[in-house]
Amino acid sequence: MAEQRVIDAMLRNWRDEVEGAFTYRELAASEPNDHRKSILIRLAEAEERHAAKWEEHLQALGAEIPDRSQVHSKLHSASRSMSRDAWLKKLEADEQQDVGKYRDLLSWLPQGDVRQSVAMMAQEEAGHAESLSSLVSARDPGSALNRLLGRERWHVTSSSGWIGDAIYGANDGLGAIFGIVSGVAGYTNGSGHLVAISGLAGMIASALSMGSGAYLAAKSEGEVHQAEIAREKRELEESPDEEREELALFYQLKGLSEQESHDLVARLAEKPDVMLQTMVQEELGLTADSAPNPLVSAVSSSAATAVGAIIPVIPFFFMHGLAAVLVAAIISLIAHFVVGALKTLVTARNWIASGLEMTVVGAIEGLITFGLGRLLAGA
Repeated sequence: MAEQRVIDAMLRNWRDEVEGAFTYRELAASEPNDHRKSILIRLAEAEERHAAKWEEHLQALGAEIPDRSQVHSKLHSASRSMSRDAWLKKLEADEQQDVGKYRDLLSWLPQGDVRQSVAMMAQEEAGHAESLSSLVSARDPGSALNRLLGRERWHVTSSSGWIGDAIYGANDGLGAIFGIVSGVAGYTNGSGHLVAISGLAGMIASALSMGSGAYLAAKSEGEVHQAEIAREKRELEESPDEEREELALFYQLKGLSEQESHDLVARLAEKPDVMLQTMVQEELGLTADSAPNPLVSAVSSSAATAVGAIIPVIPFFFMHGLAAVLVAAIISLIAHFVVGALKTLVTARNWIASGLEMTVVGAIEGLITFGLGRLLAGA
């Protein structure tokens, strides 16, 4: 039963790959731009390699290989009135769905050659989706590089990562402790001693929690980076021709000619370490500086959390009663606006809108917790 499940999955994916190859070749046949035509043909060849790999695994299990002539291009199964770019967008979505299907397969396939093939195909299908996105986003192949390498998105490196950890730590500490302070102040009618002790306890707990969480998250991210690099190295050793072809396609999307791309890749291949470093950076977007430092993340996150958390507590060191509550609310809401505005350093939103949003959220949080405190005090 388990073997039949594997065979059924192989047959479905084999059909998808053959269908995709036919579709890319049909689109390439009518493509007037030589550069776009070349990329479509490369994608077709990649799909054909995937189909051949499935045939190899099916034969190993003694399964019958279907007749390719019975599979047709996707262009035969839908409206011909769709524009070329609309078709490319549809194929991009299909490639992304294929990535999802392959990842689902990885969740239950046993270790072995089939699993390794699926992992490789999943990565290549993700690259195909990026290539299609580049073709749609710009007719000029040279301008496709920004989309391909993801430069339009914010990339957090080790230098900017600690800033993000600090901002979100301050955000968390301020929000959480403001809620605690408001609730306890409402329950105790602003007793300075009790509110200050509760706020300090919450500050310490929040700082330790955020710091440990940031450390573990950064450590896990670094481990994922290393695993991705190791997998890329293994694929480069096991399928060097396919990996070189994939890198050549990336360079063609940058605007180089097919010959120039292959010449450049051939020179890189003479130095395996440089080739691996280039593949990792081009395909995965990983560099030596992209993995965060766990200790830096932990320290920046916990320190910023403590700073944000202490703000609502400060007035209760010197005051008590309603006056302390009002002062704490005012400085806390000002701090909410400042932290919300600073978040735009990592979110690229409008700083005023971000600051006001966090201020409103903080005000609502404070009113709710203060009201609950008053309610419990009167119970």
